[in-house]
Amino acid sequence: MPDIPEAAARLFLHERPRTIALAGGRTPQGVYARLATERYDWSSVDVFFGDERCVPLEHPDSNFRMAKEALLSKVPARVHRMHGETCDAAGYEEELRAVFRMGTPTFDLVFLGMGADGHTASLFPGGRALDETRRLVVRVARPDHQRLTLTIPVLSASRLAVFLVSGAEKGQALQLVLAGEDLPAARVAAQRVVIIADAEAAQHLEKAEA
Repeated sequence: MPDIPEAAARLFLHERPRTIALAGGRTPQGVYARLATERYDWSSVDVFFGDERCVPLEHPDSNFRMAKEALLSKVPARVHRMHGETCDAAGYEEELRAVFRMGTPTFDLVFLGMGADGHTASLFPGGRALDETRRLVVRVARPDHQRLTLTIPVLSASRLAVFLVSGAEKGQALQLVLAGEDLPAARVAAQRVVIIADAEAAQHLEKAEA
């Protein structure tokens, strides 16, 4: 099974995206740290976020804080962060439209994680946000923090969606997504979808094939 940061970095460099959306979490953090070591024309890149917790900028749970420490403080990209401190969904939608103009934004590449329940970004099973078709960004209530998230139409308009999946606890969800079960991650219908998973996450797949 691949080294996730290395495989993701190779794919990124091959695709050479100019508009990207970042995910939160420990697995993406390793990818961003790996990308920070590469020579790349970051000055031509617009960086957005797939979701964010509604917390202050320097809060330990801030996706922006993690991405800044791992990558964004080290490269000259144009960063469009979700403002967790205000949790302003409409404001982020305006920022997306300012960059992408008319229609649904089409990212060159979106990094996504996958939870043990099959959630991706902050789109959770059974949540109303999962069925949003008009808005680009919505606010989601969760037990820990409220969140902002891009919606399924935005994620599905991407040219490439890259799921970064690690850990045995994600294995069953990965198997169900690949089987076409109606989980949030399975609803992302980008032009291309690539899943980069480690051995622990893929162990259920190996058992199913045995």
